[in-house]
Amino acid sequence: MTEPQLFWVAAFAAAFFVGGSKGGLPMIALLSVPTMSLVMPPMLGAALLLPVYLISDVYGVWIYRQSYSKRNLAILIPAGAIGIVAGYLLAGRTDENVVRIVIGCVGLAFLAMRLRSRFLGRSEPKPADVPRGLFWGAVSGFTSFVSHAGGPAFQLYALPQQMPKMMFAGTSTILFAVINLMKVPPYLALGLIGRSEMGTVLILAPVAIFGAWLGYRITRIIPERIFFTIVEIALFIISVNLIRVGLSA
Repeated sequence: MTEPQLFWVAAFAAAFFVGGSKGGLPMIALLSVPTMSLVMPPMLGAALLLPVYLISDVYGVWIYRQSYSKRNLAILIPAGAIGIVAGYLLAGRTDENVVRIVIGCVGLAFLAMRLRSRFLGRSEPKPADVPRGLFWGAVSGFTSFVSHAGGPAFQLYALPQQMPKMMFAGTSTILFAVINLMKVPPYLALGLIGRSEMGTVLILAPVAIFGAWLGYRITRIIPERIFFTIVEIALFIISVNLIRVGLSA
């Protein structure tokens, strides 16, 4: 396979992952930048995908416009803004591979805690509290700015609340739609987004929208227990892959 062909295979796959995450499968978004990293530097891949995220965000927000947690968004959106500002200020001084390893380790630690709680019995749902929300929301904003990898931090905060699956998916979709919009000015200031990539974005946008539609359909039909089991399996696979990529670099 030639280099241009490999680029388009990776780009179409990444766009589909982006769309699927907006349809209610938030963890597969973490596969997008690693996929693009096979054919270009990670930060450039993240910048190329940001407009694709923004286009699919419109569809994702529309389909979840009635299924979200207002309190969680009120806590997480300002916290995410703090993380984005930190990402902008540290741009150029942040080792993306170290960030990947940290994200992966946090994800595995969370899954270990979930496994432990299953052996000890189901715990009571935790409330949407401000201290935890500010911390994990800021981490989510920062890691999303660096490599669109804000999902694990959101999971660590939101899964213990045991929200209904559609509310969980809607809160995630709307949160990251706002975070992606807030990333545009600093990405422009850093010169990461240019007009030359817009043709590629227009080609990838329909793939992302199809992914969002399919992700929403899948989220609606699968049982809640299976839904969160899939989320946890995806978190494990992605966390291991993030650590592998970080160490191999």
